[in-house]
Amino acid sequence: MKYTVSIEIALPRERVVQLLADPAHLPKWLRGLVLHEPLSGVHGQVGTKSRVVMQTGRQKMEGIETITRREPADLHGIPKESVVHFDREIVGGGMWSAGRERLTEAGPETTLWVSENEYRFGGLLMRLVGLLMPGAFRKQSLQHMQDFKRFAEQGKDVREETD
Repeated sequence: MKYTVSIEIALPRERVVQLLADPAHLPKWLRGLVLHEPLSGVHGQVGTKSRVVMQTGRQKMEGIETITRREPADLHGIPKESVVHFDREIVGGGMWSAGRERLTEAGPETTLWVSENEYRFGGLLMRLVGLLMPGAFRKQSLQHMQDFKRFAEQGKDVREETD
């Protein structure tokens, strides 16, 4: 299963990528994050492996995330024409997923974030979930992007929301 979602953020690209890359900010916008701990390497650097635990309702998912691409390596003084790339793979819970994040300048104070996602499922149950609920994965990706946008633009923390 593959899909692409995108969002515009009313901040300069360099500020957006620095916020995205900072592990201290993950719990503020990554709804359902229970744990994100590096097992080897340095957070956000290519080759780093991290244990990731996410929870949605009663459903808990655990996996190993590997950073497969980060360009440029230095997130300061990025040339305007450059595209910023953050790519990762996550394996666990009967599935493999890859996320390819692209950040470009949409304007002097606006960033376009395009997220390409791919999932492969193992086992009958996970394959059924993928077949019967493909929209749920896309919706969750878009929710994470919208949560990041609120955090980046307005300082909103998903942990402080009340339902």
